[in-house]
Amino acid sequence: MDLKRILRHLTTTLWSVRRALPPAAMQAIEGAIRKTESTHEGQLRFAVEHALNLPHLLAGASARDRAIEVFSHLRVWDTQHNNGVLIYLLFADRDVEIVADRGIHQHVGEDWAAICRRMEQRFGRGEFEAGVLEGIAAVGDHLQRHFPRRQRGPNELPDAPVVL
Repeated sequence: MDLKRILRHLTTTLWSVRRALPPAAMQAIEGAIRKTESTHEGQLRFAVEHALNLPHLLAGASARDRAIEVFSHLRVWDTQHNNGVLIYLLFADRDVEIVADRGIHQHVGEDWAAICRRMEQRFGRGEFEAGVLEGIAAVGDHLQRHFPRRQRGPNELPDAPVVL
């Protein structure tokens, strides 16, 4: 049990997220998702969670574990072509995870880790909006390369960021 991590999670609030990603940043993130989705067939979501609750912490849940839960909860998997991607930020840990549906993961695979690390480096410098926007652009580049826009389809997932 990591007491420092538990204390960090118990003291990180929603206000911490709102300071790092104010409404203007959230609007920019939504716009970036909308823009990148116009170039590829993928469906992108961004979710930020200020901290894990005590039961998750005591169980030793990782950001990856929680990202997979959020992927399911937000129904990112529920797209016609299995082309959903979640960028998940666990704010208390400054940890980013990218979870992609099977239609996309088989083509991109481990390239997500490098994107996550670059985003985390930006967050370490306090550049939260820039880090998220860079991550969205990088994910969009991969999706455009592997799943270019062929026809105008429905926007199956909301573009607005989610704060959990």
